[in-house]
Amino acid sequence: MELAELRRVFARQMLALADVWDNKRLEDAFAHVPREKFLGRGRWHILTPWSLQNYANNGDPALVYQDVVIALDEERGVNNGSPSLHARWLDEVAAGPGDRVAHIGAGTGYYSAIISEIVGPEGHVIAVEYDADCAARARENLSERRNVDVVHANGCDWPKDEVDIVYVNFAIPRPADPWIENLKPGGRLIFPLGVPSTTRSHGRSLNGVTIMVTRLEDGYAASSSYPVSFVFAEGLTPEPSEEEIRNLYRSLKRGGWEGVKSLVWKQAADSAECWYVGSDWALSYNAITS
Repeated sequence: MELAELRRVFARQMLALADVWDNKRLEDAFAHVPREKFLGRGRWHILTPWSLQNYANNGDPALVYQDVVIALDEERGVNNGSPSLHARWLDEVAAGPGDRVAHIGAGTGYYSAIISEIVGPEGHVIAVEYDADCAARARENLSERRNVDVVHANGCDWPKDEVDIVYVNFAIPRPADPWIENLKPGGRLIFPLGVPSTTRSHGRSLNGVTIMVTRLEDGYAASSSYPVSFVFAEGLTPEPSEEEIRNLYRSLKRGGWEGVKSLVWKQAADSAECWYVGSDWALSYNAITS
């Protein structure tokens, strides 16, 4: 099978695993972007649920077209994450032609490239990466994509201007201000709300939940439906307090995030009506009413 054919089969499989059945633009994006280009040279450390010690020493690109996590920086636990998860997320945020997207935690750029395919030449992707080495690799990998700008910076400081979508790829105990305040009306944010993982399991332990936020005229609708595993944020200023981490950990352990309907931002919230209450924000069970 030629690689182009393999990528098309891979794309269909990832969308099927994500329960996405009618998104041709997303399928085409997964089919067109060569994943192996973003993994570096040499042996690839392919992480599967049944083994964490699979090394592809021969550089055969066919091995990466499956729903597996691939290590980018083993010491820091940074990976090229699950394609089926990203297929589900990108369908949920309804990325489309012309969208302006801030990809926060872009790694070496694989999912930035997929987003750039989806938004097309009229759209724009700001790929923000904190780690200098990953940012340099992303800049090289994405250099031919005119609708992508790579920024080496702290993702909690971006985007600087309004965007249609903020797409975050690291766990964090609180959404950063720009992610909320620079959403356009109707804009969507998706991020992993989470705590530091206690083990280096490379994606097998769950340390957070997916939070989806949509900016409406009268507030922020929100939802959460499933747990996820992501590397925890680096360079947080101020750092979250131990009490904040403990409170979020207790909420995650308790469950019940499926009932979240809105995000309360920079105002008081009644804890009796919320799944989780932070210092100046909350996830509420109350829906936004106009």
